[in-house]
Amino acid sequence: MDFFNRLGYLINMKTGKYTIDFVQTGYFGLDGGAMFGVVPKVLWEKSIPSDNLNRITLGTRMPVIRSGSRIIIIDTGIGEYWDEKFNDRFSVDHTEFTPYGGLKQLGITPADVTDVVLTHLHFDHTGGSVISEGGKWIPAFPNAKYHMHQKQFDWAKEPSPKDKGSFASERFVPLAEEGVASFFEGSINLDDEIQLIETNGHTFGHLLVKLTDSSSSYLFCSDLIPTSAHVPLPFIMGFDLQPLLTLDEKSKFLNDAVEENTTLLFQHDTEYTGATVKKVDNGFAVNELIK
Repeated sequence: MDFFNRLGYLINMKTGKYTIDFVQTGYFGLDGGAMFGVVPKVLWEKSIPSDNLNRITLGTRMPVIRSGSRIIIIDTGIGEYWDEKFNDRFSVDHTEFTPYGGLKQLGITPADVTDVVLTHLHFDHTGGSVISEGGKWIPAFPNAKYHMHQKQFDWAKEPSPKDKGSFASERFVPLAEEGVASFFEGSINLDDEIQLIETNGHTFGHLLVKLTDSSSSYLFCSDLIPTSAHVPLPFIMGFDLQPLLTLDEKSKFLNDAVEENTTLLFQHDTEYTGATVKKVDNGFAVNELIK
């Protein structure tokens, strides 16, 4: 594996015909208790300390997957155009990394992107999908197809009282209105090396992205396993709609990762890009952390 340079992205990870870079688009904060559910603070704060409001800092890492003909990004981070109250509540920080700055450092303009995979439509994953222009929300990546699960889109438009605060409809509804949304059901192959895998514990129609070739396997975990600290089975977010299903899904994919020597890739970890995992007596644990 290679390493993060000062621009905040990992270079020269490859699988098959694709090169993978990891662009940091900014930071924000969420309540640590909500991020770790029933796990006591005395355990989770060993890995991720909290501020005086009990918020932990999370990254919004965007994988950029490139071949000769495609530029694919996974999720778009928290984005911009939020009001002062929102930025203060969630400690939104773009002082070091900006939503599209990493793409620019890679020599990519928003118009170059061919595909955007939205793992789900929570505001920290799709906030950068649109920009505000002349008082109208328009796609930030004008030439891209935005791939998303039909079940997630339907749920996000009419969420429950429990998760209503996780969605901002102006950040994803315009994608459908502008005709750039590509909906599907179940799990699909984006091509012969990229799978979009449906899960339903965190939210309905939540996607994992698996990249494989004959010699390597990577699983982008999105919010099933948002940080390296969430690898142990009981470490499940309080945000999850179906936590027992999350437990089953984690167990399956972690077991597969051990059996297939798959590297897990984390979206919200501020320090580690990924990890390999191993079986232990009480479930699973990190084997090797990857900067």
